[in-house]
Amino acid sequence: MSEEQQVVVVGAGPTGLLTALGLAQQGIEVTVVERAPGLQDAPRAIVYHWSTLDGLERLGLFEAARAAGFLKQDYAYRVRKTGEIIEYGLQPLAGRVKHPYNLHLGQGALARIILDEVETFANVRILWGHELVGISQDESGADLRLSSDAGETSLRAAWVVGADGARSTVRGAVELGFDGMTWPERFVAANIRFPDDREGWAQSTFYVDDEYSAIVVKIDESGEHGLWRYTYMEDAALPAETVTERLPGFLAKVFGEDIADKVELDAISPYRMHQRSASEYRAGRVLLAGDAAHATNPCGGLGLTMGLFDAYALIETLGAVVVQGVDDTVLTSYADARRTAFVDKASPRAAANKRLIFHSGDPAKLDQDLEVFRRMAREPELAADALYFTKTLESPSLLAR
Repeated sequence: MSEEQQVVVVGAGPTGLLTALGLAQQGIEVTVVERAPGLQDAPRAIVYHWSTLDGLERLGLFEAARAAGFLKQDYAYRVRKTGEIIEYGLQPLAGRVKHPYNLHLGQGALARIILDEVETFANVRILWGHELVGISQDESGADLRLSSDAGETSLRAAWVVGADGARSTVRGAVELGFDGMTWPERFVAANIRFPDDREGWAQSTFYVDDEYSAIVVKIDESGEHGLWRYTYMEDAALPAETVTERLPGFLAKVFGEDIADKVELDAISPYRMHQRSASEYRAGRVLLAGDAAHATNPCGGLGLTMGLFDAYALIETLGAVVVQGVDDTVLTSYADARRTAFVDKASPRAAANKRLIFHSGDPAKLDQDLEVFRRMAREPELAADALYFTKTLESPSLLAR
């Protein structure tokens, strides 16, 4: 006989843990199912846009996250072929929004902060080392079959949230498609330490080139040199197991031989990039969030941004259904709103960012694209309007509709 609970969240990444925390704060009994034995910390997201920070504050996480990471406002585009540097920042948002800055913090560190808070709630439990092997559902709930070293067990829940990544078992179990495309290139995310006290390198720098392009973002300020994320692209036909042998060559082209020789590699993660969305974000009693619902290339930091906004919307809507008895059609509104935000806004912007940074072979087109950022550097009003884009990815309260 299946053990019953109100909500099961599959996936203990930031999106899943955040959803569990927000539901637990409303008194809902939540079980988190995670196939890994503990938190994972491969190089992934590190920048949280200003627009996501209000939600972290509502959930009581902002101060801990700020203490663990750091706040920043500066950006720069550096064009390798011409030497042009375009610098702008988030200062135009001051006085308009509560948090006119971005937060830099490794995804694993954010997950740890959320988990620490989750573990203070008696109405949440986490089943580490449990893999979902099947879901069946009826009008009143869903049955989940789990596999672990102890054997197979089952759970029954009124609602299931699939937040188990781009290769989501939940999405597959409810037979939802994952429409879109996979980019032909491989991305490589490397955490490195190198001398960073040089002019013209903002804490978020986009190094624009059609061969040696990179996104260079500061992660933290510990150690003799700060820890930076250096993300670049290479031919996917090259063997992934020898990526570290090729890294120094890329670094030398970007920073120069003198700096490349001083780089310390902390971690490295090659991966494929996608622009994909689930065909639906709701299938009966099952809801999708984060990378299980949508996957994007990392240019512009919109992947986890969308995952956080999914979690905020789910916390509100699913919480209202479970606690207040609100009609569950609001969950269909959640699914439609979040899919629209990704398909119509986040995914096209991320794809455009990738083309600008990594595929800039046409000088005339590049000059036209960069003119937007030149104007942002000169015109604060224009900059404020442009920087507000990430806020449009958040769904307004769906309960008021």
